[in-house]
Amino acid sequence: MARNALVAQSGGPSPVINASLYGVIEACRAYPDRIAHLYAAWHGIEGVLMEEMFDLFEQDPQELARLPYTPCSGSIGTCRYKLKNDAQEDLNRIVEVLQAHDIGYFFYIGGNDSMDTADKVSRLAKQKGYALTVTGIPKTIDNDLGDAEFTLIDHTPGYGSCARFWAYLMQNAEEENRAISRSECVSVYQAMGRKAGFITAAARLGDPQRRAPICMLFSETGETLESAAEKIFAQLRRTGRCIAVVNEGLDVGEIGERHDLFGHIEYGASTISAAQALVNYLNAHHLPARGQATGQIPGTIQRGVSMLASTVDIQEAQMLGCRAVEIAVEAGTGYMATILRAPGESYRPVYDKVALSSIANSERYLPKCWITRDGTDVTDAFVRYARPLIGEEDPPVPRENGLQRFARLAPVFLEKKCPEYIPYALSR
Repeated sequence: MARNALVAQSGGPSPVINASLYGVIEACRAYPDRIAHLYAAWHGIEGVLMEEMFDLFEQDPQELARLPYTPCSGSIGTCRYKLKNDAQEDLNRIVEVLQAHDIGYFFYIGGNDSMDTADKVSRLAKQKGYALTVTGIPKTIDNDLGDAEFTLIDHTPGYGSCARFWAYLMQNAEEENRAISRSECVSVYQAMGRKAGFITAAARLGDPQRRAPICMLFSETGETLESAAEKIFAQLRRTGRCIAVVNEGLDVGEIGERHDLFGHIEYGASTISAAQALVNYLNAHHLPARGQATGQIPGTIQRGVSMLASTVDIQEAQMLGCRAVEIAVEAGTGYMATILRAPGESYRPVYDKVALSSIANSERYLPKCWITRDGTDVTDAFVRYARPLIGEEDPPVPRENGLQRFARLAPVFLEKKCPEYIPYALSR
């Protein structure tokens, strides 16, 4: 007998997160004997807790077809809500809502913490004897999900598109810096990624021949303001100008940090940024070149620009959504769909599964072997790893009246069957 399925998104958006959503939708349709309806939880696990869900099978097919080229998570919403181990009320509520709507399959799209949430829901259902299959679908532009050996996952959907954004940005930054360097000799750019340097490293993809004076500053190398400045000064002495790409999690001292519900620093909400701290420090000291330092922070634009998304990334994100449904139907609960890399010189993705328990709350950093000895660049090995992920072509984003045309879903919520509820973390 067919049961219902539920899909939700969590954490920071990405340019291709909706491609995974579309993959789930299309794959669920292929199992009418197993899946009667596919519901979307409005704003992630919070939508489950508040019983705010709507039917994706009832949406306009033309709007759904636009999802792979619609960035971010606006179509069904996302959240940063941590299911705490001691919040039994939340855990009980989730099972109550799922049972009320006969949910037999739960797909959760997200990063490190989201996989922890999926794992908790899977284990909880087992404990309560409720037949529920939970499958995770990876997402994070930071590429920090997985293990140091890259055996759990090779790269996460979203990273390839963010890397492509930075490759293009650096091409344009080089032209800008070369033009204005007599008055602005240092251009500082801040990359997202918390304390993982994969996005910072992607700057090299825009200049693989190493012609531009790019100086990368990684959290992994333990940089401080003083050591970062010395590296920039050295570049200025050699070339008279410098494009510095700084990891947002670089240790620059007190930044007036703010945190989300998971305890992670919200760098965009903090009092000062790593880029601004570095610019201030550089301008307060004598630059060994004419001009001054200026700073730029692309911010969330680097994870939400559909026109710069990687077609490789879009295809892989959609395939992982499809694969997640296959895993749920064939292998049961407690897995995450994953993407690995086939051995050999040419790039070929391989789709597989890993246990949610092995990847929940995992965290990896840019390998030290991919950072040059002076700590200001990445090796050719990194370029070989990342270059295939950004693709060759522009995505076929639909247009309407000269503007991008994104998916427009109609979130008509299902009738509620459970009592009103305020999530534990929101009631404290």
